[in-house]
Amino acid sequence: LAGYISQVLKNYTDHACDGEYVSLRCPHRTTISIQSSFYGRIVPSHQMCPSRYPHSYATLIKEDVACSVGTSLQKMLDECQDRRSCQFLVNSRLFGADPCPGTGKYLIVWYKCRPNEYKSKVACEDDKLRLSCKKSMVIAIYSAIFGRTQGGSLECPYQSLGMPMIECQSATALQLMIKRCHGKRSCSIYASTYEFGDPCYPGIRKHLNVIYTCEITPILLPVDETQPPAFNSSMEPVGVSTEMALLSNILAAYSFIT
Repeated sequence: LAGYISQVLKNYTDHACDGEYVSLRCPHRTTISIQSSFYGRIVPSHQMCPSRYPHSYATLIKEDVACSVGTSLQKMLDECQDRRSCQFLVNSRLFGADPCPGTGKYLIVWYKCRPNEYKSKVACEDDKLRLSCKKSMVIAIYSAIFGRTQGGSLECPYQSLGMPMIECQSATALQLMIKRCHGKRSCSIYASTYEFGDPCYPGIRKHLNVIYTCEITPILLPVDETQPPAFNSSMEPVGVSTEMALLSNILAAYSFIT
């Protein structure tokens, strides 16, 4: 369970040079959620993705290190979004017009693994947010935003008060929600600047948006103390500590759940 949750929370990065395959993959019961993408070149080839062909010094001087395409994110969304895995060959033809012919390029992709079944809760500023799971299940936080997003929130309409619509988000919201709620059956927290700080200009109404899933907890099976003790080769009884028995039961339960 801990390994699964850590994989869900992890931010993944993958890259491939021109002529190589990029491969994205998520664990069972999750799908790819593309966060960002870059295709082009912003560092010299001797630092990343060196050319397969020998270059003269004059050729290297002419190399374009301010080259990027604006279609890479949309291409990654088309190819990989909401799939469990995807793989394709990287080359400039995939991304439309080549902005820097003759310069070897590379693709970098940032993504997360989103649970197939997840819940979303929103609380307006100064309201209490409550999360809960059914019996024998615990909370696994996927993402958390405190502030004001560009699209706003239907539950918490934007009150301008003469202020322009500016996106602002707390940098610590996810870490705080993980600390407060992760691994618990239920939890509550106020969507307040006291908890999350104030990432916005004064007067901007904020909200807390949390996406989470409920995961099954491993069941600790009782240790049968009525069984006779095991013996080693010297016929001496081999004791089994409570900690080792619990660990064995956890691993067995995790294997069964998987």
